[in-house]
Amino acid sequence: MKKVYWQKLFILTFLWLLSEVFLGFLGLDDLADYGEFVFEPKAIVLTI
Repeated sequence: MKKVYWQKLFILTFLWLLSEVFLGFLGLDDLADYGEFVFEPKAIVLTI
């Protein structure tokens, strides 16, 4: 069983939330979402 590092988890979650609020306030949240899209692993989706 893996040990959860609560302090690190809390800090990373807080930084993510802070950046989302800050970028959303500046209107740059779409830019951050695009960055997440670019760096996500590629998947093939079939639509019929």
